[in-house]
Amino acid sequence: MINAEIMGHGVVGSGVAEILINHSDRIAEKVKDEIFVKYILDLRDFDNLSYSDKFIKDFNLILNDDSVKIVAEVMGGVNPAYDFVKSCLLAGKSVVTSNKELVAAKGAELLKIANDKNVNFLFEASVGGGIPILRPMSQCLAANKINSVTGILNGTTNYILNKMIVDNMAFEDALKLAQEKGFAEKDPTADIEGHDACRKVCILASLAFGRHVYPNQVKTEGITSITATDVEFADGFNCVIKLIGRTEMLESGKITATVRPTLVSRDNIISAVNGVFNTVMVSGDQTGDVLFYGKGAGKEATASAVVADMIDCAKHLNARKYLFWEDGDDDYVVEANEPTRLYIYAKSENYENLLENALALFGDKASYIKNKFKGEVAILTDTELESDLLEKANKLGADAIKIMHTLF
Repeated sequence: MINAEIMGHGVVGSGVAEILINHSDRIAEKVKDEIFVKYILDLRDFDNLSYSDKFIKDFNLILNDDSVKIVAEVMGGVNPAYDFVKSCLLAGKSVVTSNKELVAAKGAELLKIANDKNVNFLFEASVGGGIPILRPMSQCLAANKINSVTGILNGTTNYILNKMIVDNMAFEDALKLAQEKGFAEKDPTADIEGHDACRKVCILASLAFGRHVYPNQVKTEGITSITATDVEFADGFNCVIKLIGRTEMLESGKITATVRPTLVSRDNIISAVNGVFNTVMVSGDQTGDVLFYGKGAGKEATASAVVADMIDCAKHLNARKYLFWEDGDDDYVVEANEPTRLYIYAKSENYENLLENALALFGDKASYIKNKFKGEVAILTDTELESDLLEKANKLGADAIKIMHTLF
């Protein structure tokens, strides 16, 4: 019997407990041993559960119990999760987590401790919920040099944008609907401002390229400025708007890392990922593009990934799995200046002057959608260096201007 502990009994934590307790026979068959939930740490009381006797409120009971070999951290946030996880690793216990904020902020340090103590620190559930992505990247694609990772990494924003595209809803109405359906939190800031996707990009970039990327190094923009007008113009260019997280290795050995609203061509398979679903596309030098798709969040899907990591730890109690990256530095992540296309929306009271300037700057190779009545011009540029396109956009001289990148 292998003793385990769960820290946190919220949505995901309760799902982990239910899987481990209700399906113990199935898990024992896979592990060839029983994973026994000895403790569940939570400050609240849960008196009416079949496993209410397992709840404790003192972390030290876990830390000082040498019989506990595996700890699942599903509390969320950096504090006190960081202190608890670090202490468990230092005490020789393997830890699994779904906590993307913790891994994005402290992953390199915690992986080093796990390496030094010959235990495991696993976090499959921190990116993509139930979508297996980190393990395939580190194992199945190990023969590849990964060139880039691109994806829809937040189901809430994808649901909102999909409602704006399909049902012509305003952003505020789509957000309210997402909240009513439980897809968005009461405070949706982390989702709609791109912070959640940013943390996932940090983890994917760190794993793909071997050095830690911190959230403040990822250029991040949310979807709060997207309007029905943008959605309409995007459709006119045979595109949809998605919040895309992307990281890429440059020839210089530096990387780029971004989260931003992006025009995605309807010819790109990512454009068809709708609702609360996520997708991650990994581009390797041997495999080309490999796509992972599924539910990016939710109790069952995320808990499934946490338990899978616990099973992996149980199978490797005396043999550490190789999952590691070095710490990063301040100049490791740089802003891209690669050939690209931009979507530019511009509006001016002097429409004729605006149109004349747009044509002079971007030429006849760009695509244009014009609305003289509203004084608007939407431009899908030809491919040029990003810096050159941004310089031209700044010269456009519009009263209102918006720029989005493209993914074709």
